[in-house]
Amino acid sequence: MIYFKRYKTDHGDIIAMCDEELLGKVIKEGKIEIDLEKYASFYKGELIKEEDVEGLFDEIFSANIIGERSTKIIIQKGLAKEEEVKKVAGIPFVQIFKVDY
Repeated sequence: MIYFKRYKTDHGDIIAMCDEELLGKVIKEGKIEIDLEKYASFYKGELIKEEDVEGLFDEIFSANIIGERSTKIIIQKGLAKEEEVKKVAGIPFVQIFKVDY
């Protein structure tokens, strides 16, 4: 299962997705740290199944995605490319920002 949370803004939605088992952990590699314990409330929204993501990605302005399953969904939806996904301690994550000029 995946935690999915949506934040509404004037520019579009900000979404956060995190594989369920990662929430509450601190992922470290060298000087890089992703603190999913301290910032759990940012990601902890609705707990959804991978197959229930249809229609969740309309009007996205920004996205913070972490975990194998979550990043796989974003790639499949065409919102990120596999080469844009980074890893910290073997855990994939990607951040997406829409920039309008």
